[in-house]
Amino acid sequence: MAQVTLNVEGMSCNHCVNAVQTAVKNAGGSARVDLASKTVEVEFDESKATLKAIKDAIEDQGYDVV
Repeated sequence: MAQVTLNVEGMSCNHCVNAVQTAVKNAGGSARVDLASKTVEVEFDESKATLKAIKDAIEDQGYDVV
């Protein structure tokens, strides 16, 4: 399992947390969101998902992965 922490701009509420977690899940990973630090800890199986796909899924929800 790969683990990475992403800096994500634009998250401000529980709806944002749910949207990001669902997007990451649909892309093949799991996410733990910290609104205060604007970070998302992502864990995924590299044989089933790519970091690019996960970043794209988050950005498709309207957030910026920086």
